[in-house]
Amino acid sequence: MNATTTARHKTFDALKSEFGYTSVMQAPRVGKIVVSTGVGSLKDKKKLELIVDRLARITGQIPAPRGAKKSIANFKIRSGDIVGYQVTLRGARMRAFLDKLIHIVLPRMKDFRGLKPTAIDEMGNITIGLKEHTVFPETSDEDAKDVFGLSITITTSAKNEKEAQAFLRHIGLPLREE
Repeated sequence: MNATTTARHKTFDALKSEFGYTSVMQAPRVGKIVVSTGVGSLKDKKKLELIVDRLARITGQIPAPRGAKKSIANFKIRSGDIVGYQVTLRGARMRAFLDKLIHIVLPRMKDFRGLKPTAIDEMGNITIGLKEHTVFPETSDEDAKDVFGLSITITTSAKNEKEAQAFLRHIGLPLREE
């Protein structure tokens, strides 16, 4: 058995009695992790390159640019202008990123007391917002003026919030008790 299969069996054993699973395939699993950041109407090429470089270092994958869907005159944005970058992680990179997020990044955050369980949506996914990208060890540098925020969405195959909350606690995500 490989590591993925072993982890799936452990999840099944831990959640079997609570949710009445009869098969290993009923146990929730992480499908993908999406890491995204917005750049707004940033026109400075050096800052855009810095954001792309930092996001690539953090995730181990080159980010894809995301364009504006509509033109908004008040914000001086045209349809198709780059307003953000996004990386979708699956497989081994996803598991490595999740491990790094749980064991290194979240404990390094200032005044961190756990994630709110209300961040889990009704489909079983959780979105975590980070105000500073500098909590990742790959980006520890002196350029404190070019700090940007990230949004990390963990997509699970859980059927509802309660199942997702139990699954995320099982894999080690620090959720607050409420």
